[in-house]
Amino acid sequence: MSQAEDIRLSLPSKGRLAEPALELLEACGLKVEKPNPRQYAAHIPTLPALTVLFQRPGDIVVSVRDGSVEFGITGMDVVAERRGANGQVVVLHNELGFGQCRLSLAVPESWQEVENPTDLVAQARKLGRALRVATQFPVLTSRYLEKYGVSFALIQAEGTLEVAPTIGYADCIADLVSSGQTLRDNRLRELRGAPILISEAALIANRSALQSQPESLKVARVLLEYVEAHLRAVGHVGVFANMRGTSPQEIAERMFGLKTLGGLQGPTFSQVVVPSGDPNWYAVHIIVRRQQLFDAVQELRSIGGSGVVVTPVDYIFEEEPARYRAMLDVLEKEHRA
Repeated sequence: MSQAEDIRLSLPSKGRLAEPALELLEACGLKVEKPNPRQYAAHIPTLPALTVLFQRPGDIVVSVRDGSVEFGITGMDVVAERRGANGQVVVLHNELGFGQCRLSLAVPESWQEVENPTDLVAQARKLGRALRVATQFPVLTSRYLEKYGVSFALIQAEGTLEVAPTIGYADCIADLVSSGQTLRDNRLRELRGAPILISEAALIANRSALQSQPESLKVARVLLEYVEAHLRAVGHVGVFANMRGTSPQEIAERMFGLKTLGGLQGPTFSQVVVPSGDPNWYAVHIIVRRQQLFDAVQELRSIGGSGVVVTPVDYIFEEEPARYRAMLDVLEKEHRA
């Protein structure tokens, strides 16, 4: 376990998660500064107590599990595969908004009678032996096939799996799928029904560090505050408009009668001082979904809104991040137990 004054966060060093992880942190106001591109350490000025390391996605889970690193960002696929049974890996946030994929079973297109996982039982019987399944996820794949009573033998492979059935060293594969185009190019298709796992980038932490290091708990809160507030703000904009009315309440009642003008909890008003001295002008501010912006502007116009100004929203902070509260609840229950 690293010392309390040396809290560590591991990020993917390469692959499909590497750049999006850095982009997310920067968008959250937690930009990673790496003085030398060849170095495997960096820092975040917003969190001076934190040292940033770069590792392979699978190694990040192992490092957090073993306690050599307090925090990590990696895919839920490798978290589920490598978290182990010691209970040390705590998932703080499992929907960081990038790295979406699914772990699925894929079979040759020629297996026309195999549509669902349950059909694999008959296919193994037809072949007269256990199915040979190539995968880089033996734990999750074994659990899935056992659930359906399939007779199988795992072939643990690295690199490209899609060629395994063509070459002949496996009958089918269990691999990560995004669009499915690579499978189609190799004359494979996903089985219908539930995939083995739906995955997305996740923020994880070491349980013992959260329980014994106050500084780690503080860093966990800061990370969750910024990430939650940013992700909540994504897809929203701030809308300002001038509107004439006898009072803020009277204008608000007009707005509440429409679909898109409710804001987060309601509109915010401030009085507009106009040259004529008319006291019945107000500026209204609301937060709306970006996809509803056109409708919101039209509705504002329909009730007398003018001078509409739209601004981006970087953060929407709640009273307390729900995931931080959930983390504390888990730690408190374990402490009492």
